[in-house]
Amino acid sequence: MSLDPQTKMLLDYLASLGTPPLETLTPELARRAFQLPQGEIEAVGNVEDRKIPGPEGEIPVRIYYPQEAQTRYPALIYYHGGGWVVGNIDSHDNICRALTNLANCVTISVDYRLAPEHKFPAPVYDCYAAVEYVSEHADEFQVDPRRIAVGGDSAGGNLAAVISNLAKDKQTPAICFQLLLYPATNIWGEPTPSMLENAEGYFLTRGTMEWFLDCYSNGEEEDKGNPLLAPILFENVSGLPPALVITAEYDPLRDEGELYAKKLEDAGVKVELVRYEGTIHGFMSMASVIGLGKAALEKSGLALKEVFYPVKSPIK
Repeated sequence: MSLDPQTKMLLDYLASLGTPPLETLTPELARRAFQLPQGEIEAVGNVEDRKIPGPEGEIPVRIYYPQEAQTRYPALIYYHGGGWVVGNIDSHDNICRALTNLANCVTISVDYRLAPEHKFPAPVYDCYAAVEYVSEHADEFQVDPRRIAVGGDSAGGNLAAVISNLAKDKQTPAICFQLLLYPATNIWGEPTPSMLENAEGYFLTRGTMEWFLDCYSNGEEEDKGNPLLAPILFENVSGLPPALVITAEYDPLRDEGELYAKKLEDAGVKVELVRYEGTIHGFMSMASVIGLGKAALEKSGLALKEVFYPVKSPIK
């Protein structure tokens, strides 16, 4: 399929800015250059910034409450994208606000430590600590510990998949759903067709992904084969919580997200895979200018809501 017109318009605009590729910048400059169109700020019931204990210091989190008052809410623990190097809770504020309202849940966005200052597995440890803390201190957040999901986009999708596997292996905390938005899952494998076809010109490039991995990992030989870095390498994914996996046609990461969905399905995990044709990596963060991003957010919110608020069958 040809590029979606709104996606093409955004790509043309970004090209006109002449911003240098992230991999040519220092991490500090790359973080300043990494900007996503937020659009109008969507109102939620309440927003609270706080810090929770982490493995090596406090972890900043942002907590979004929906407008509908409840005694106990389901919760989505959200991990932002940005290649483990850029991005933060501000860059993904719009996604978290939208999902909070669409799923009628508390969304807790985790500002995990970034590479290269904090290489793998520091972000993994932070992300696991965050969901563990919320589960063990559910009352602090007005959260129902039986209804906790994890989710994230790109590198955050990688972390959400890793945390789901870790929680299963450790048998705690209980996670009811995983929302994986164009996740990086197979970063040590041979380049997939989508990585080769979409290597340049579609927002995320192969060069940028290689730079992200170089910043995040400790060296190919040391980390190669570690499923905590590439979750498609987990040998046994049976027993994981159900998942929604969203991919985009013109995304270098398209195929590895879809391969991971297939691995889940083959293991008997309930999984729904949705590919959005004609658009690019990160399109859900650009929902203010790409209509397909808004549609994907609505799909994600509905999937969460169906898990959080299951409809009981009538008594016969």
